[in-house]
Amino acid sequence: MPSRYLSFRCSVPWLILFLETLFLIRFFFRFPGVGDIYSPSNFYPEFQDVNHMVVFGFGFFLMVLRRYGFSSTGLNFLLIVLGVQCSVLVEDLLIFVFLSCSLAKAVVSMTAVAISTGAVLGKANPVQLIVMSLVELIVFYVSRCINRTFLQVPDHLTLMHVHLFGAYFGVAVTSRFPEPPPGLDKNRSTPKSDLFSMLGTVFVWVFWPSFNSILADSKDQAVLNTYFALAVSAVAAFMLSALTSKDGKFRMTHIHSAVLAGGVTVSYTAHSIQHPWIAMILGLLGSVITILGSHCLQRCFNPAFKLQDTSGVHFTFGLPAVLGAVAAVVLCVVEKGISTQWNNLSSLGYLILVDVGAFCQTISTALVTGLITGFILNIKLLKTVHVSKYFDDQFYWEVSF
Repeated sequence: MPSRYLSFRCSVPWLILFLETLFLIRFFFRFPGVGDIYSPSNFYPEFQDVNHMVVFGFGFFLMVLRRYGFSSTGLNFLLIVLGVQCSVLVEDLLIFVFLSCSLAKAVVSMTAVAISTGAVLGKANPVQLIVMSLVELIVFYVSRCINRTFLQVPDHLTLMHVHLFGAYFGVAVTSRFPEPPPGLDKNRSTPKSDLFSMLGTVFVWVFWPSFNSILADSKDQAVLNTYFALAVSAVAAFMLSALTSKDGKFRMTHIHSAVLAGGVTVSYTAHSIQHPWIAMILGLLGSVITILGSHCLQRCFNPAFKLQDTSGVHFTFGLPAVLGAVAAVVLCVVEKGISTQWNNLSSLGYLILVDVGAFCQTISTALVTGLITGFILNIKLLKTVHVSKYFDDQFYWEVSF
Protein backbone atom coordinates (compact mmCIF):
# COMPACT_ATOMS: atom_id res chain seq x y z
CA MET A 1 0.00 0.00 0.00
CA PRO A 2 1.41 3.44 -0.84
CA SER A 3 2.82 5.29 2.12
CA ARG A 4 0.65 8.36 1.51
CA TYR A 5 -2.39 6.36 2.65
CA LEU A 6 -3.32 5.79 6.27
CA SER A 7 -2.58 2.32 7.62
CA PHE A 8 -5.86 0.51 8.16
CA ARG A 9 -4.51 -1.70 10.94
CA CYS A 10 -2.96 1.23 12.81
CA SER A 11 -5.98 3.50 12.56
CA VAL A 12 -9.31 1.69 12.92
CA PRO A 13 -8.66 -0.36 16.10
CA TRP A 14 -7.16 2.60 17.94
CA LEU A 15 -9.90 4.96 16.86
CA ILE A 16 -12.53 2.51 18.12
CA LEU A 17 -10.62 2.03 21.39
CA PHE A 18 -10.39 5.80 21.90
CA LEU A 19 -14.12 6.32 21.31
CA GLU A 20 -15.11 3.41 23.52
CA THR A 21 -12.93 4.80 26.30
CA LEU A 22 -14.82 8.10 26.09
CA PHE A 23 -18.14 6.27 26.23
CA LEU A 24 -17.04 4.22 29.25
CA ILE A 25 -16.00 7.37 31.08
CA ARG A 26 -19.39 8.88 30.30
CA PHE A 27 -21.23 5.96 31.84
CA PHE A 28 -18.89 5.82 34.82
CA PHE A 29 -19.31 9.51 35.63
CA ARG A 30 -22.96 10.12 34.84
CA PHE A 31 -24.00 13.68 34.28
CA PRO A 32 -26.42 15.13 36.86
CA GLY A 33 -30.04 15.31 35.89
CA VAL A 34 -29.85 12.54 33.32
CA GLY A 35 -32.95 10.37 33.20
CA ASP A 36 -33.09 6.62 33.14
CA ILE A 37 -31.91 5.60 29.68
CA TYR A 38 -31.53 1.90 30.43
CA SER A 39 -35.11 0.71 30.74
CA PRO A 40 -37.59 2.01 28.15
CA SER A 41 -40.10 -0.34 29.76
CA ASN A 42 -43.19 1.56 28.64
CA PHE A 43 -42.47 0.99 24.99
CA TYR A 44 -39.94 -1.82 24.88
CA PRO A 45 -41.73 -3.75 22.09
CA GLU A 46 -41.57 -0.69 19.82
CA PHE A 47 -37.95 -0.08 20.81
CA GLN A 48 -37.12 -3.68 19.97
CA ASP A 49 -38.80 -3.32 16.57
CA VAL A 50 -36.83 -0.18 15.77
CA ASN A 51 -33.60 -1.83 16.91
CA HIS A 52 -34.26 -4.79 14.59
CA MET A 53 -35.12 -2.42 11.78
CA VAL A 54 -31.90 -0.42 12.08
CA VAL A 55 -29.54 -3.36 12.66
CA PHE A 56 -31.04 -6.14 10.53
CA GLY A 57 -33.10 -4.13 8.10
CA PHE A 58 -30.60 -1.51 7.04
CA GLY A 59 -27.73 -3.98 7.31
CA PHE A 60 -29.20 -6.17 4.57
CA PHE A 61 -30.79 -3.22 2.77
CA LEU A 62 -27.29 -1.95 1.99
CA MET A 63 -26.16 -5.24 0.41
CA VAL A 64 -26.53 -3.92 -3.12
CA LEU A 65 -22.94 -4.44 -4.29
CA ARG A 66 -21.71 -7.81 -5.44
CA ARG A 67 -18.32 -7.63 -3.69
CA TYR A 68 -19.17 -5.51 -0.68
CA GLY A 69 -21.53 -7.68 1.36
CA PHE A 70 -19.29 -8.13 4.41
CA SER A 71 -18.72 -4.40 4.71
CA SER A 72 -22.37 -3.51 4.09
CA THR A 73 -23.65 -5.59 6.99
CA GLY A 74 -20.61 -5.63 9.29
CA LEU A 75 -19.72 -1.94 9.13
CA ASN A 76 -23.37 -0.97 9.48
CA PHE A 77 -23.50 -2.95 12.72
CA LEU A 78 -20.28 -1.31 13.94
CA LEU A 79 -21.60 2.17 13.20
CA ILE A 80 -24.91 1.44 14.93
CA VAL A 81 -23.38 0.22 18.20
CA LEU A 82 -20.85 3.05 18.27
CA GLY A 83 -23.41 5.63 17.20
CA VAL A 84 -26.01 4.75 19.83
CA GLN A 85 -23.43 5.33 22.56
CA CYS A 86 -22.37 8.57 20.90
CA SER A 87 -26.01 9.67 20.67
CA VAL A 88 -26.48 9.19 24.40
CA LEU A 89 -23.30 11.18 25.03
CA VAL A 90 -24.48 14.03 22.78
CA GLU A 91 -27.88 14.05 24.48
CA ASP A 92 -26.08 14.37 27.82
CA LEU A 93 -24.38 17.50 26.54
CA LEU A 94 -27.64 18.97 25.22
CA ILE A 95 -29.92 17.83 28.01
CA PHE A 96 -29.79 21.20 29.70
CA VAL A 97 -31.00 22.83 26.47
CA PHE A 98 -34.13 20.81 25.78
CA LEU A 99 -33.53 17.11 25.21
CA SER A 100 -34.29 14.26 27.55
CA CYS A 101 -31.92 11.33 27.45
CA SER A 102 -33.51 8.32 25.78
CA LEU A 103 -32.13 5.11 24.32
CA ALA A 104 -35.07 4.99 21.91
CA LYS A 105 -34.21 8.42 20.49
CA ALA A 106 -30.59 7.35 20.14
CA VAL A 107 -31.52 4.30 18.05
CA VAL A 108 -33.97 6.28 15.91
CA SER A 109 -31.31 8.93 15.29
CA MET A 110 -28.97 6.26 13.96
CA THR A 111 -31.32 5.88 10.99
CA ALA A 112 -29.81 9.09 9.62
CA VAL A 113 -26.35 7.50 9.68
CA ALA A 114 -27.62 4.28 8.06
CA ILE A 115 -29.22 6.30 5.25
CA SER A 116 -26.11 8.44 4.69
CA THR A 117 -23.95 5.33 4.67
CA GLY A 118 -25.95 4.07 1.70
CA ALA A 119 -24.94 7.12 -0.31
CA VAL A 120 -21.18 6.61 0.23
CA LEU A 121 -21.38 2.81 0.26
CA GLY A 122 -18.24 1.20 -1.11
CA LYS A 123 -16.26 4.44 -1.28
CA ALA A 124 -15.78 5.47 2.34
CA ASN A 125 -13.40 3.37 4.42
CA PRO A 126 -14.16 2.47 8.07
CA VAL A 127 -12.24 5.45 9.44
CA GLN A 128 -14.16 7.83 7.21
CA LEU A 129 -17.47 6.17 8.07
CA ILE A 130 -16.85 6.47 11.82
CA VAL A 131 -15.85 10.12 11.53
CA MET A 132 -18.85 10.82 9.28
CA SER A 133 -21.20 9.12 11.75
CA LEU A 134 -19.94 11.12 14.73
CA VAL A 135 -20.16 14.43 12.87
CA GLU A 136 -23.60 13.65 11.48
CA LEU A 137 -25.04 12.65 14.85
CA ILE A 138 -23.77 15.83 16.49
CA VAL A 139 -25.07 18.07 13.70
CA PHE A 140 -28.42 16.27 13.62
CA TYR A 141 -28.90 16.81 17.33
CA VAL A 142 -27.99 20.49 16.93
CA SER A 143 -30.51 20.74 14.09
CA ARG A 144 -33.18 19.17 16.32
CA CYS A 145 -32.24 21.58 19.08
CA ILE A 146 -32.75 24.56 16.78
CA ASN A 147 -36.12 23.28 15.58
CA ARG A 148 -37.30 22.56 19.10
CA THR A 149 -35.98 25.67 20.83
CA PHE A 150 -36.52 28.43 18.29
CA LEU A 151 -39.35 27.03 16.13
CA GLN A 152 -41.18 25.17 18.91
CA VAL A 153 -41.48 21.99 16.85
CA PRO A 154 -42.62 19.01 19.00
CA ASP A 155 -39.79 16.73 20.05
CA HIS A 156 -41.05 13.62 18.22
CA LEU A 157 -41.47 15.61 14.98
CA THR A 158 -37.91 16.93 15.15
CA LEU A 159 -36.83 13.30 15.29
CA MET A 160 -38.88 12.45 12.17
CA HIS A 161 -36.59 14.75 10.14
CA VAL A 162 -34.11 11.90 10.33
CA HIS A 163 -34.90 10.67 6.78
CA LEU A 164 -34.58 14.12 5.25
CA PHE A 165 -31.38 14.90 7.10
CA GLY A 166 -29.76 11.52 6.46
CA ALA A 167 -30.51 11.51 2.74
CA TYR A 168 -29.24 15.00 1.95
CA PHE A 169 -26.28 14.80 4.31
CA GLY A 170 -25.23 11.61 2.54
CA VAL A 171 -25.77 13.09 -0.94
CA ALA A 172 -23.65 16.11 -0.02
CA VAL A 173 -20.86 13.92 1.40
CA THR A 174 -20.74 11.58 -1.60
CA SER A 175 -20.45 14.53 -4.00
CA ARG A 176 -16.98 15.23 -2.57
CA PHE A 177 -15.63 11.73 -3.24
CA PRO A 178 -13.71 11.18 -6.47
CA GLU A 179 -15.45 9.25 -9.19
CA PRO A 180 -14.42 5.61 -9.66
CA PRO A 181 -12.48 4.71 -12.81
CA PRO A 182 -14.70 4.20 -15.91
CA GLY A 183 -13.69 0.54 -16.27
CA LEU A 184 -14.46 -0.36 -12.66
CA ASP A 185 -17.42 -2.76 -12.63
CA LYS A 186 -17.44 -3.74 -8.94
CA ASN A 187 -20.25 -1.29 -8.22
CA ARG A 188 -22.79 -3.55 -9.88
CA SER A 189 -25.30 -5.84 -8.21
CA THR A 190 -25.98 -9.54 -8.71
CA PRO A 191 -29.17 -11.57 -8.22
CA LYS A 192 -27.76 -12.75 -4.88
CA SER A 193 -26.99 -9.23 -3.62
CA ASP A 194 -30.39 -8.01 -4.83
CA LEU A 195 -32.07 -10.85 -2.93
CA PHE A 196 -30.30 -10.00 0.33
CA SER A 197 -31.03 -6.32 -0.18
CA MET A 198 -34.71 -7.09 -0.72
CA LEU A 199 -34.65 -9.12 2.51
CA GLY A 200 -33.45 -6.00 4.31
CA THR A 201 -36.18 -3.96 2.63
CA VAL A 202 -38.82 -6.39 3.92
CA PHE A 203 -37.36 -6.10 7.44
CA VAL A 204 -37.54 -2.30 7.29
CA TRP A 205 -41.06 -2.43 5.81
CA VAL A 206 -42.39 -4.73 8.55
CA PHE A 207 -41.03 -2.67 11.43
CA TRP A 208 -41.68 0.82 10.02
CA PRO A 209 -45.04 1.32 11.85
CA SER A 210 -43.19 0.98 15.15
CA PHE A 211 -40.60 3.49 13.94
CA ASN A 212 -43.22 6.14 13.16
CA SER A 213 -45.16 5.55 16.37
CA ILE A 214 -42.47 4.94 19.00
CA LEU A 215 -42.52 8.54 20.30
CA ALA A 216 -45.93 9.66 18.98
CA ASP A 217 -48.78 10.55 21.31
CA SER A 218 -51.41 8.73 19.23
CA LYS A 219 -49.61 5.43 18.72
CA ASP A 220 -52.61 3.50 17.37
CA GLN A 221 -53.33 6.20 14.80
CA ALA A 222 -49.69 6.35 13.74
CA VAL A 223 -49.45 2.57 13.30
CA LEU A 224 -52.68 2.41 11.28
CA ASN A 225 -51.77 5.25 8.93
CA THR A 226 -48.21 4.06 8.46
CA TYR A 227 -49.29 0.53 7.58
CA PHE A 228 -51.86 1.69 5.02
CA ALA A 229 -49.35 4.07 3.45
CA LEU A 230 -46.74 1.31 3.24
CA ALA A 231 -49.24 -1.14 1.78
CA VAL A 232 -50.33 1.25 -0.97
CA SER A 233 -46.76 2.26 -1.79
CA ALA A 234 -45.81 -1.42 -2.12
CA VAL A 235 -48.71 -2.15 -4.47
CA ALA A 236 -47.97 0.99 -6.48
CA ALA A 237 -44.30 0.00 -6.70
CA PHE A 238 -45.15 -3.25 -8.48
CA MET A 239 -47.62 -1.49 -10.76
CA LEU A 240 -45.27 1.34 -11.72
CA SER A 241 -42.31 -0.99 -12.13
CA ALA A 242 -44.16 -3.03 -14.75
CA LEU A 243 -45.41 0.11 -16.49
CA THR A 244 -42.05 1.88 -16.67
CA SER A 245 -39.77 -1.03 -17.62
CA LYS A 246 -39.13 -1.63 -21.31
CA ASP A 247 -40.21 -5.28 -21.30
CA GLY A 248 -43.10 -4.88 -18.84
CA LYS A 249 -41.38 -6.90 -16.10
CA PHE A 250 -40.82 -6.04 -12.46
CA ARG A 251 -37.45 -4.47 -11.65
CA MET A 252 -35.94 -5.28 -8.29
CA THR A 253 -34.38 -1.82 -8.00
CA HIS A 254 -37.86 -0.26 -8.19
CA ILE A 255 -39.34 -2.60 -5.60
CA HIS A 256 -36.28 -2.23 -3.39
CA SER A 257 -36.73 1.52 -3.07
CA ALA A 258 -40.38 2.39 -3.71
CA VAL A 259 -42.05 0.02 -1.23
CA LEU A 260 -40.61 2.09 1.64
CA ALA A 261 -41.72 5.44 0.26
CA GLY A 262 -45.07 5.38 2.04
CA GLY A 263 -43.50 5.04 5.48
CA VAL A 264 -41.17 7.97 4.84
CA THR A 265 -43.91 10.18 3.38
CA VAL A 266 -46.31 9.84 6.33
CA SER A 267 -43.62 10.05 9.01
CA TYR A 268 -44.51 13.68 9.79
CA THR A 269 -48.28 13.22 9.78
CA ALA A 270 -48.96 9.59 10.75
CA HIS A 271 -49.98 10.57 14.28
CA SER A 272 -52.43 13.28 13.17
CA ILE A 273 -54.14 11.94 10.03
CA GLN A 274 -57.77 11.20 10.91
CA HIS A 275 -58.76 9.38 7.71
CA PRO A 276 -56.73 6.40 6.43
CA TRP A 277 -57.46 7.28 2.80
CA ILE A 278 -55.25 10.36 3.19
CA ALA A 279 -52.35 8.16 4.29
CA MET A 280 -53.05 5.84 1.36
CA ILE A 281 -52.87 8.73 -1.10
CA LEU A 282 -49.59 9.85 0.43
CA GLY A 283 -48.25 6.30 0.09
CA LEU A 284 -49.22 6.26 -3.57
CA LEU A 285 -47.61 9.64 -4.25
CA GLY A 286 -44.48 8.58 -2.40
CA SER A 287 -44.09 5.50 -4.58
CA VAL A 288 -44.66 7.56 -7.74
CA ILE A 289 -42.09 10.20 -6.83
CA THR A 290 -39.56 7.52 -5.91
CA ILE A 291 -39.74 5.59 -9.19
CA LEU A 292 -40.02 8.65 -11.42
CA GLY A 293 -37.32 10.36 -9.41
CA SER A 294 -34.97 7.43 -9.89
CA HIS A 295 -35.31 7.76 -13.67
CA CYS A 296 -34.77 11.53 -13.70
CA LEU A 297 -32.04 11.69 -11.08
CA GLN A 298 -29.92 8.84 -12.40
CA ARG A 299 -30.08 10.07 -15.99
CA CYS A 300 -29.94 13.85 -15.54
CA PHE A 301 -29.25 15.09 -12.02
CA ASN A 302 -26.55 12.68 -10.84
CA PRO A 303 -24.29 12.91 -13.94
CA ALA A 304 -24.60 16.70 -14.03
CA PHE A 305 -23.55 17.11 -10.39
CA LYS A 306 -21.20 14.08 -10.44
CA LEU A 307 -23.06 12.32 -7.65
CA GLN A 308 -22.50 8.62 -7.04
CA ASP A 309 -25.42 7.75 -4.80
CA THR A 310 -24.60 4.06 -4.47
CA SER A 311 -27.84 2.86 -2.85
CA GLY A 312 -30.13 5.52 -4.28
CA VAL A 313 -30.95 7.06 -0.90
CA HIS A 314 -31.88 10.35 -2.55
CA PHE A 315 -34.95 8.99 -4.29
CA THR A 316 -35.62 6.27 -1.69
CA PHE A 317 -35.63 8.54 1.37
CA GLY A 318 -34.89 12.12 0.32
CA LEU A 319 -37.66 12.79 -2.19
CA PRO A 320 -40.42 11.04 -0.16
CA ALA A 321 -39.29 13.03 2.91
CA VAL A 322 -39.62 16.27 0.94
CA LEU A 323 -43.07 15.17 -0.21
CA GLY A 324 -44.01 14.31 3.37
CA ALA A 325 -42.88 17.75 4.60
CA VAL A 326 -44.97 19.47 1.92
CA ALA A 327 -47.95 17.24 2.77
CA ALA A 328 -47.60 18.15 6.44
CA VAL A 329 -47.89 21.85 5.58
CA VAL A 330 -50.91 21.27 3.33
CA LEU A 331 -52.72 19.13 5.89
CA CYS A 332 -51.95 21.66 8.61
CA VAL A 333 -53.46 24.46 6.50
CA VAL A 334 -56.58 22.45 5.74
CA GLU A 335 -57.07 21.17 9.29
CA LYS A 336 -56.46 24.47 11.06
CA GLY A 337 -58.35 26.44 8.44
CA ILE A 338 -61.45 24.29 8.77
CA SER A 339 -61.33 24.26 12.56
CA THR A 340 -61.09 28.08 12.75
CA GLN A 341 -63.31 28.64 9.69
CA TRP A 342 -60.43 30.59 8.13
CA ASN A 343 -60.90 33.44 10.60
CA ASN A 344 -57.52 33.37 12.33
CA LEU A 345 -55.21 33.70 9.32
CA SER A 346 -52.33 35.15 11.33
CA SER A 347 -52.13 32.04 13.54
CA LEU A 348 -52.39 29.83 10.46
CA GLY A 349 -49.60 31.75 8.76
CA TYR A 350 -47.40 31.31 11.82
CA LEU A 351 -47.91 27.53 11.78
CA ILE A 352 -47.01 27.40 8.09
CA LEU A 353 -43.92 29.51 8.72
CA VAL A 354 -42.81 27.15 11.50
CA ASP A 355 -43.24 24.01 9.37
CA VAL A 356 -41.50 25.52 6.34
CA GLY A 357 -38.76 26.96 8.52
CA ALA A 358 -38.04 23.61 10.18
CA PHE A 359 -37.89 21.92 6.77
CA CYS A 360 -35.57 24.54 5.26
CA GLN A 361 -33.34 24.62 8.32
CA THR A 362 -32.99 20.82 8.34
CA ILE A 363 -32.22 20.38 4.66
CA SER A 364 -29.86 23.37 4.45
CA THR A 365 -27.96 22.25 7.56
CA ALA A 366 -27.67 18.74 6.12
CA LEU A 367 -26.35 19.97 2.76
CA VAL A 368 -23.87 22.51 4.13
CA THR A 369 -22.45 20.30 6.87
CA GLY A 370 -22.44 17.33 4.50
CA LEU A 371 -20.29 19.23 2.00
CA ILE A 372 -17.89 20.28 4.75
CA THR A 373 -17.74 16.72 6.08
CA GLY A 374 -17.07 15.42 2.56
CA PHE A 375 -14.09 17.73 2.22
CA ILE A 376 -12.78 16.64 5.63
CA LEU A 377 -13.13 12.94 4.84
CA ASN A 378 -11.07 13.30 1.69
CA ILE A 379 -7.98 14.76 3.27
CA LYS A 380 -4.97 12.46 3.00
CA LEU A 381 -4.95 11.77 6.73
CA LEU A 382 -8.22 9.79 6.53
CA LYS A 383 -7.66 7.91 3.27
CA THR A 384 -6.71 4.25 3.44
CA VAL A 385 -7.30 2.99 -0.11
CA HIS A 386 -6.97 4.23 -3.67
CA VAL A 387 -10.08 4.98 -5.69
CA SER A 388 -9.44 1.84 -7.76
CA LYS A 389 -10.14 -0.26 -4.64
CA TYR A 390 -13.68 1.06 -4.17
CA PHE A 391 -16.55 -1.41 -3.70
CA ASP A 392 -14.36 -4.31 -2.56
CA ASP A 393 -14.37 -6.24 0.73
CA GLN A 394 -10.88 -7.66 0.35
CA PHE A 395 -9.07 -4.66 1.77
CA TYR A 396 -11.00 -4.77 5.06
CA TRP A 397 -12.03 -8.42 5.50
CA GLU A 398 -10.56 -11.88 5.21
CA VAL A 399 -12.37 -13.17 2.15
CA SER A 400 -12.14 -16.70 0.76
CA PHE A 401 -13.56 -17.50 -2.65
